[in-house]
Amino acid sequence: MIEQLNEKYWSNRYLQKQTGWDIGTVANPLKEYFDQLKIKSCAILIPGAGNAYEAEYLVEHGFQNVFVCDLAQAPLDNLAKRCPKLDRKNLIKADFFDLSPSERQYDIIVEQTFFCALDPSLRKNYFVKMKELLKPGGKLIGVLFDCSFEVSPPFGGTKEEYEKYFSGLFKVKKFELCYNSIAPRQGREIFMILENV
Repeated sequence: MIEQLNEKYWSNRYLQKQTGWDIGTVANPLKEYFDQLKIKSCAILIPGAGNAYEAEYLVEHGFQNVFVCDLAQAPLDNLAKRCPKLDRKNLIKADFFDLSPSERQYDIIVEQTFFCALDPSLRKNYFVKMKELLKPGGKLIGVLFDCSFEVSPPFGGTKEEYEKYFSGLFKVKKFELCYNSIAPRQGREIFMILENV
């Protein structure tokens, strides 16, 4: 991990309220996906979760095994205050790349502005780690930016670039432009469902 994007960097961003990526609610593409899930006991991980409105939404809708991982303590504390139903042991303060598949694997891993916050040199490793942490048949679902940014992070990219990283690791169930992004992100987000095979 490059020094700039360490725990101190991300903690300071939250403490100084420099969180332009934070839309203050669960994103529409994720909400629609969650709403069609039937098995409320499935194990769900949200890495690099930030304020984790997705976790809050899932817990409020009866999902029992929601786990949140972040390098910074501040967003985990924010979530704990907002969502008292979430089991505190499911709040993981750690580097995502240090999570061990021997400790726990997941049915679903949710991507929401974590990938774009990583140093781009870690992108291939991101998909390899996702594969390790997912159960066979488990799914990596979420949203990736399909654009570039003048100031980074967030780091942008293209559909073609991303496909190179996960080719051979996952079965592509869906990888297309979102039709239901919020207005400022319209035409700039890809919704993905990648199955671990």
